Amino acid sequence: MLSRSYYWLVLTLSIPAFLWLVPTIWMVSLSFQPNEVLARTTSSTFLGLVPIPFTAENYAALFAFGQTPMWFLNSIVVALGMTLGVLAVSTTAGYALARLDFPFKTPIAVLCLIGLMVPEQAVFIPLYTMFSDFGWHNSYHALILPRMAVPIGVFLMLQFFKAIPKDIEEAARLEGVSWIQIFWHVMLPLARPAMMTLAILTFLYAWNDYLWPLVSAQQRDYFTITLGLASIQSNFAQSEGLGRVMASGVIASLPVVILFLIFQRYVVQAMTAGGSKG
Repeated sequence: MLSRSYYWLVLTLSIPAFLWLVPTIWMVSLSFQPNEVLARTTSSTFLGLVPIPFTAENYAALFAFGQTPMWFLNSIVVALGMTLGVLAVSTTAGYALARLDFPFKTPIAVLCLIGLMVPEQAVFIPLYTMFSDFGWHNSYHALILPRMAVPIGVFLMLQFFKAIPKDIEEAARLEGVSWIQIFWHVMLPLARPAMMTLAILTFLYAWNDYLWPLVSAQQRDYFTITLGLASIQSNFAQSEGLGRVMASGVIASLPVVILFLIFQRYVVQAMTAGGSKG
């Protein structure tokens, strides 16, 4: 039997959770209301949280603009490519800095930590110049490559690999296993919660990124969904109507919400493991 205090705790926590969700619910509701109704008021029915009258024409009009599906595909390619790249770089660099001995190991680790303090906007001009010299702008690799080496990812994996007991690695070495095999068959399976957390955070960041695609992608064929929807809203003739603006917000946020709901248990595992090891 659950105690009465448990129910009171759930009720107490549900109130701020609902207040936090109200703007999201409101956005979804407005996206399903006709624009002519929203032109008069946005709170006619239950503060606007119930879409009455209901219509899906805002979504139909948004997808009727032919480039929206292509922008979706661009965002998926960029987000997946960046996620895989960050995982590859962060896991190998984190393991090397945590477990291997090589020259200049400490200065390299310090440089990674310094990278956490440098704002990403500070390197936009050098990045833009470098990719312009290579002729790589308006391409997928121009959108993916600059974000593959993430200091926070290296630092996360470094701390996670350090927390793994050395006895596991030493037992594998006694069997004559190389460090590459130890990394692939022993360390990576143990680091799965941290890797999933890093993958989710990277995918969320890549999907919502706006500044670098705005700088690097000048051709509409390489717009991501955030940049593409923003370009539509900048044109009054294409964004006329509050409902269509809200529909674009729902479309841009729905994939990352689904992703987090599916893989949230890995984030909880990583946070729990980090807290218990600390």
